[in-house]
Amino acid sequence: MIEKIYPMTLDGKNKLEAELEELKTVKRKEIIERIKIARSFGDLSENSEYESAKDEQAFVEGRITTIETMLRFSEIIDNSKSAMDEVAIGRKITFIELPDGEVEEYTIVGSAEADPFSGRISNDSPIAKALMGKKVGDQVIISTPGGDMTIKIMSIE
Repeated sequence: MIEKIYPMTLDGKNKLEAELEELKTVKRKEIIERIKIARSFGDLSENSEYESAKDEQAFVEGRITTIETMLRFSEIIDNSKSAMDEVAIGRKITFIELPDGEVEEYTIVGSAEADPFSGRISNDSPIAKALMGKKVGDQVIISTPGGDMTIKIMSIE
């Protein structure tokens, strides 16, 4: 079976390792304590505190498994092989939408550390896929679920 590779920045990997440590050492203990307290209330069939704690425990254990898999198959991005003026994972891209002139800025990261609300988009996103390998000044047509948009790359950091 071929496992998925999770490209990520060193910073992204460090954040996942810190989250994993927090989940294993702090969150697990908190949930075990909540379950213990909820059990002391008696009848578990009508015990909402117990059910809530068990649900949270399932979520945390699932997240731990997910993070462990991502870290096991992580690949740290090495941009030293790509030109500094070329769009690549780990780079911050500023572009202007044409013709309306709206300026947008995104950092392209691996899917494991993507957070669109913070301006960090996955390398698997339509925008990132269209931008990869492009240079400052290039005009690019990006196909998105909302329709095509034309942009001009203003800077790459």
